Amino acid sequence: MKARTVYLAAPEGNIGKSTIALGLIDMFATRVQRVGVFRPVVSGPDDGVLQVLLRHDGVDLTYEDCVGVTYDDVHADPEAALDAILTKARALAERCEVLVAVGSDYTDVAGPTELAFNATIAANLNAPVVLAVGARERTPAQVKQVADVAIAEILAHHAHVAAVFANRCAPQDQRAIAAELSSEGIPAFTFPEISLLSSPSVRDVMRVLDAHLLVGDEELLDREAEHMLVGAMGIEHLIERLKEGSFVITPSDRSDAIVALLAAHSSPDFPTLSGVALNGPEELKPNVRNLVSSLARSLPILRTELGTFTAATAVAATRGTLATGSQRKIDLARRTFEETVDPAVVLAALDVEPVKVVTPLMFEHMLYERARAQKRHIVLPEGDDDRVLRAASTVLSRGVARLTILGVESAVRQRAGELGLDIAEATILDPATSAYLEEFAQVYTELRKHKGMTVERAREIVQDVSYFGTLMVHLGYADGMVSGAAHTTAHTIKPSFETIKTTPGVSVVSGCFFMCLADQVLVYADCAVNPDPNAEQLADIAISSARSALQFGVEPRIAMLSYSTGSSGKGEDVDKVRRATELVRERAPELVVEGPIQYDAAVDPGVAAAKMPGSPVAGQATVLIFPDLNTGNNTYKAVQRSAGAVAVGPVLQGLAKPVNDLSRGATVKDIITTVAITAIQAQDSSGPLAPDEERN
Repeated sequence: MKARTVYLAAPEGNIGKSTIALGLIDMFATRVQRVGVFRPVVSGPDDGVLQVLLRHDGVDLTYEDCVGVTYDDVHADPEAALDAILTKARALAERCEVLVAVGSDYTDVAGPTELAFNATIAANLNAPVVLAVGARERTPAQVKQVADVAIAEILAHHAHVAAVFANRCAPQDQRAIAAELSSEGIPAFTFPEISLLSSPSVRDVMRVLDAHLLVGDEELLDREAEHMLVGAMGIEHLIERLKEGSFVITPSDRSDAIVALLAAHSSPDFPTLSGVALNGPEELKPNVRNLVSSLARSLPILRTELGTFTAATAVAATRGTLATGSQRKIDLARRTFEETVDPAVVLAALDVEPVKVVTPLMFEHMLYERARAQKRHIVLPEGDDDRVLRAASTVLSRGVARLTILGVESAVRQRAGELGLDIAEATILDPATSAYLEEFAQVYTELRKHKGMTVERAREIVQDVSYFGTLMVHLGYADGMVSGAAHTTAHTIKPSFETIKTTPGVSVVSGCFFMCLADQVLVYADCAVNPDPNAEQLADIAISSARSALQFGVEPRIAMLSYSTGSSGKGEDVDKVRRATELVRERAPELVVEGPIQYDAAVDPGVAAAKMPGSPVAGQATVLIFPDLNTGNNTYKAVQRSAGAVAVGPVLQGLAKPVNDLSRGATVKDIITTVAITAIQAQDSSGPLAPDEERN
């Protein structure tokens, strides 16, 4: 299918065009099967804007695929360069449904000439232009004037502007700017000035200072240096000026200032720093260097020989980009776009029709949208795991859920600060000192009194993070729990069997996977919990899986899988599946179910026509129930690896309230997705909830 090419252009540089490009790719990737990105003109072999866009999950292309020509090529022969750009772009467009062409960055050619060249490319690609204009330090009338001049230039070169985005607006001027830009009938959107998005990373600062990492964690170099401070003053004045994320430049012979900064960074009563640069020709004395190494631990301490004025001037002039920023910066950019732009308006203006298939990214987007619609409160017991903290930062930034994180508050917030994460909105609870401890001990004692539980023993047990988090869910202090990144499955889910128990009418807890194929989502169960379910349990698993499918937008057509289709097979195993199918029909007559049925007859229309003609399930099954754990677990992994499917789960089903287990190899994205799934399960299991403060 040939792409609908969209061209993002700007009349000047440094307006945050990459933020808009990332938002556009996000929007398209959740509505079409394949999105491409193209940079017609780049400065050199390592274009930062393209690098960050290629890291998007919805873009599956190489750097070489997506680059047209360099500025040198344009200078040498503009016509040949234009021909090369158009040839490359059209070839790339044949491989995508939407191609986002991100115009050049004004790092070389003069402004008007460069905009004209971009407009010519857009016209030749028959691509509507999304115009990005800068609003920083401009009045609404001035922004309108810049946009009008740019639109006239684009029209003069036979392209047309479909939408206008004004970036870096003063918040109080956003409405006025939008009104000015919309006066011509072109859809217009305004983004506020957000200082974090233009803050350089510590790595950027290290580069401009020609510095090296003296001590500290190299991973933390990607944290933003949000506030630059020259530490040449007295200690008492220095520490009172520290802010969260401050980057401090101080002479290398100021041992008193160095020690004060490291002590403040380590204290829970002061902000965490993003880094320190020790400048000047003087080398650190060995004993001071040993002290710095001991106190700094993970904080990046840089060493540069530049003088204080030169170093401060260089840092002040350094502007960060998404390409060199942290995940927090990317999350903030995406949230800003989502909160500002109406996708329906933009898609209509750009004449892009959403497809009817469901890709993995579309499914993920649906999860986030559903979770945000009725925000729930999820508890994350593993606050000492960096992956959990990174996921928490994204969950909060994207508005997926409210969070409680378990751990020692000072340690959790200190580590989050070091990583450059924003978890300010999260509640942090230490089970050992929580006001809930005595209540939880009493409740657990009552629940387990038939096993001889005592209050003294219960006080010890409920301080375990899995028990504490599960009891929060059981008693309504949280709506769901996600754990397992650092704990075994048994450690995560055993407390829920003891406290939350199963949904009324369901005898067994099971685990399903949402298998996201290229164009549809299937539900596989049980792939995680029950080794050899009997017919009654298998029927419960099928009914629970159908409910899970409905919760997440999959129309359930249940296939009860076996090695035999229909009535031909004999034996204990196939009889179990046959009996389970009958039980599903008895217990849930509204469900469409078929069994026993082989996998190929369940999903392949051609095989279904031969083996089970006329079946409402055969050839189009969406919920596939495996006869045992061995078959289910191996099948989901085989499909995941061989067919390139994205396996989301396991999602525990059958519990009265949602608790979900992570793999110990879970990625940050896995944790975020599981939080979203748990939040959606909580919406359906608990109904409308009162605010936390009312329930607590």
